[in-house]
Amino acid sequence: MIKHKSLIVLTLLISAVLLGAATMPEPVEKPDFKNLKVLPKNIGHDELRSLMKGWNNALGVKCNFCHVPMKDDPKKLNYADDSKPEKDMARSMYRMTAKINKKYFGHEEASVPEVSCNTCHGGKEHPAK
Repeated sequence: MIKHKSLIVLTLLISAVLLGAATMPEPVEKPDFKNLKVLPKNIGHDELRSLMKGWNNALGVKCNFCHVPMKDDPKKLNYADDSKPEKDMARSMYRMTAKINKKYFGHEEASVPEVSCNTCHGGKEHPAK
């Protein structure tokens, strides 16, 4: 009888542990982006992708405008590489627009339009002179 009760208690404990483990949320995978110099280190994948798409549209370019192909697989891009001057220019422009927006527009006022890449580029690689 005691063995039977012990077996029931043990079974209930194991069931409780398994049920608890099964209902725990999956851990959120933190992106491991390399070489972020102006963007937040904890930026999410979707947020980064959306930002980059915005830059693509604002300049009318594709990702390879700023990013070089990987040496071992030229069909993929090496996002961490800094060898293209366009990438460094993008960082400078990002800093510049952030300063303008903070100083003159403030980020608290959503009704005030902000300066963005599209303000000057208007869908072209280089702004009109």
